[in-house]
Amino acid sequence: MEITDIRVHAVDEAKLKAYVSITLDECFVLHDLKIIEGTTGLFIAMPSRRRRDGTFKDVAHPTNVRTRQWMEKRILEEYERELARSGAAGGAPAAVPVPAAKSRTG
Repeated sequence: MEITDIRVHAVDEAKLKAYVSITLDECFVLHDLKIIEGTTGLFIAMPSRRRRDGTFKDVAHPTNVRTRQWMEKRILEEYERELARSGAAGGAPAAVPVPAAKSRTG
């Protein structure tokens, strides 16, 4: 499996830093991943839906820790690149496609 495209839409909120969409193998898109500032740094929150009891349930997620770490690493690398690009331009990060380098899980 490859992440073949990553699109970052940065936001200016306290803990929420960006919304992200990723394309897998040029044929499957996941929208509404979130980059969150946690107590130990940035992490990725998967797309979720609020249940009737007020809790949230992921609607899509990796099935193992290794895949989650791989996805998180790739997404955060692209987020940092986008921040660097937009910082050099002196503005807030824009919602522009960020071509993802082809990589595979082990």
